[in-house]
Amino acid sequence: MADKFDLLIQNGHVFTPNGLEEVDVAVRDGRIAAIGRFAADQAAAVLPAAGLTVLPGAIDTQVHFREPGLTHKEDLESGTAGAAVGGITAIFEMPNTSPNTLTAADLKAKLTAAKGRAWVDHAFFMGASDENADQLDQLELLPGCAGVKIFMGSSTGSLLVADDDTLEHVLRRGRRRVAIHAEDEPRLRERLALVRDGAHPREHPNWRDVETAVRATTRLLKIARRAGRRVHVLHVSTADEMPILAQNKDIATVEVLPHHLTLVAPDCYDRLGSYAQMNPPVRDARHQAGIWQALRTGIVDCIGSDHAPHTREEKDRPYPQSPSGMPGVQTLLPLLMHHMNEGRLTLPRLVDLTSAGPARIFNIVGKGRIAIGYDADFSVVDLKAKRTITHDWMKTKCGWTPYDGMMVTGWPIATVIRGHIVMRDGALIDQPVGEPVRFGETLPVSA
Repeated sequence: MADKFDLLIQNGHVFTPNGLEEVDVAVRDGRIAAIGRFAADQAAAVLPAAGLTVLPGAIDTQVHFREPGLTHKEDLESGTAGAAVGGITAIFEMPNTSPNTLTAADLKAKLTAAKGRAWVDHAFFMGASDENADQLDQLELLPGCAGVKIFMGSSTGSLLVADDDTLEHVLRRGRRRVAIHAEDEPRLRERLALVRDGAHPREHPNWRDVETAVRATTRLLKIARRAGRRVHVLHVSTADEMPILAQNKDIATVEVLPHHLTLVAPDCYDRLGSYAQMNPPVRDARHQAGIWQALRTGIVDCIGSDHAPHTREEKDRPYPQSPSGMPGVQTLLPLLMHHMNEGRLTLPRLVDLTSAGPARIFNIVGKGRIAIGYDADFSVVDLKAKRTITHDWMKTKCGWTPYDGMMVTGWPIATVIRGHIVMRDGALIDQPVGEPVRFGETLPVSA
């Protein structure tokens, strides 16, 4: 029959705008065509979902997939494979590759590299620097651009925007929400002497201390308000920043990471050494509790993974020569479902943090909810499945996870992107189908 649906997701518990409903979801031409009850013969293909929960496709808005230039750690194919196996349907990739993403040509090169190789939908941040500051208002409107990313600290070369004048100049060029890594570079340099000659990785949150984060976030918010620019503060790691951010919600949205919600100092450094090293650092129990409280009270707007893989050889260097970062895109949903089952957040809050929240923050077109007319993106999960996260399960080229051996409750069973089943029961299916994410504030793809 010509009017058959392309795909029917049948008999699942579906998280619609009404909440969890026992309904079927029908897909046609990559979009949600109908929600209700349908016979299996009304569709060309059926995905049985009895006993499973169908969530809006989860979006990870902060990953580092290392292509071009650092592909011994990760590339667009392996990184998006991990995303798909983890139940993630779209990713936003960061600009600190080699070369950095600073021009229209750099962005085009990444989009070209992703075509036919990316398992999930994708967009790429444009890095802000002195050299492209006056073009950012046009660069941010290019198709496939997730927006502008600013590194106030922790970066090298032209991507570092450390002083207030440059920061304000960048913030005044454009209108889309800007993603910010907020650590105070002058304080980082002052305190480097604490670890420069070698130390245990447990000193990482002492070097990159709470004041380093608070000082940068306070500076940022003052300048953003003066410039009239909305900002998205990435990977907030301290309890102390949250009240400050709460007073600036009219201009600032907030991201936190599973690593800061799950790992705690000093235990993680004693167990994992430099494998727990990241920027900003995993901190002690007071800060973890403060982040959870901010999440429960609505200060936090989304959760990203900050997937930042390094090889074991690189991580095994003596601290602080060891690089900061750890993989996370594949474990984001399992960790959050586990926290939900442990009573730390609700399912509606999980959905808001991983799909509706990213869609609101970045004005994503057609994603973030299960509703007629939206992209047919689904994270199909078993909320009660007990599984153990292992190094062997990881698709990342680096081949490790800080959560090796951790048993979790809640597991991704299938990943559907615009009606294509790309992962089922842990196995990737067919060929990569990822396409650029569309935004309401960018130029049309045909432009």
